[in-house]
Amino acid sequence: MARYGGVDFYQTDSLFSEEERQIRDHVRDWVEERYLPIVERAYEEGYFPADVIPEVAGMGLLGATLPEKYGCAGVSNTAYGLAMQELERGDSGLRSFVSVQGALVMYPIFTYGSEEQRVKWLPRLASGEAIGCFGLTEPDHGSDPGSMITRAVRKGTPGAAGSGYILNGAKMWITNGTVADVAVVWAQLRDEATGRDQVHGFLVEKGMKGYSAPEQKHKHSLRASVTSELILQDVFVPEENRLPEARGLKAPLSCLTQARYGIAWGVVGAAQACFHAAKQYAGVRVMFGRPIGAFQMVQERLAIMLTEITKAQLLCVQLGRLKDAGQATPEQVSLAKRNNCEIALDIAREARDILGANGITSEYPVMRHMCNLESVKTYEGTHNIHTLVLGEAITGISAFR
Repeated sequence: MARYGGVDFYQTDSLFSEEERQIRDHVRDWVEERYLPIVERAYEEGYFPADVIPEVAGMGLLGATLPEKYGCAGVSNTAYGLAMQELERGDSGLRSFVSVQGALVMYPIFTYGSEEQRVKWLPRLASGEAIGCFGLTEPDHGSDPGSMITRAVRKGTPGAAGSGYILNGAKMWITNGTVADVAVVWAQLRDEATGRDQVHGFLVEKGMKGYSAPEQKHKHSLRASVTSELILQDVFVPEENRLPEARGLKAPLSCLTQARYGIAWGVVGAAQACFHAAKQYAGVRVMFGRPIGAFQMVQERLAIMLTEITKAQLLCVQLGRLKDAGQATPEQVSLAKRNNCEIALDIAREARDILGANGITSEYPVMRHMCNLESVKTYEGTHNIHTLVLGEAITGISAFR
């Protein structure tokens, strides 16, 4: 009789607080009862089921770690990670929506914005009344954001009525872009004191003249998610919409670190979903008079899946504790994102193979997760980029310059 049919082989449950377990279980139940029954259709037809946004907001998942004074839940980073795990057990598109809203929109407004910007936007974003997106990646500048060509040019005298900036450029692969009420857009701005360009953040609002966000279609991955292009043609952004504390590339990169943290947890949920499907299928699919789970090759593959999931879980737990203690480094987040995305995609591929031809059907979640994970492994820093981040941490020598 199978003693370890689940995926908590090392009893990681014992490492979480009661509140953290309750949050995880609540999100897991919601995903099971509410999201899984609708996601396959959404994926097949290529839309994000936006009617779940108020429910996600009601669970306190949007900007979950930010202070309660702004309408946020103020939970631990570990609790947030567990929630991301359960959301991505449902679908990467669902977790991406929540990650972008919290880590890439609310976090920079909270960290680099003015108090007026926080009060204006954070409660609305936390409740789901407003949706946000993050514009950093450009058509020709993904892994090298410092080479972005989107520019901001100052208009008027700082502090004077009507002063602001004119933005021109384009951003690509923007989750939530078409439906967003506000976009955190990063652009080069010439520093008048030094004469050098410096990256700054701007809050571009829906309806601003010259700003548009057409949706990108014809995707084979993240189909239950909104992916967009942002087009900025002489967009005037008032002075009060610049993030005052965001100066230099370090600001957007710090936001990516927040998003990568959630991804590291999230993909474990996708891997768990694929493992469960393969394990259950191996117990009922009969070949040569026996369940395929009785054959050594299948057992070996399941054992490897369980091992990699367990290792990824332990990485996440320790990373979460370090982050809660204010000690986590970007390099540690890179290691977890790099490792967990790779093993999740490998597990999805192995699970698809165990299911044989049935693995490509929507009766099982495996092919959907596998296609999604191809994107998740790429965005917020590719596998190779994170390899070089770790290489520099090891050697002290940067391969980027």
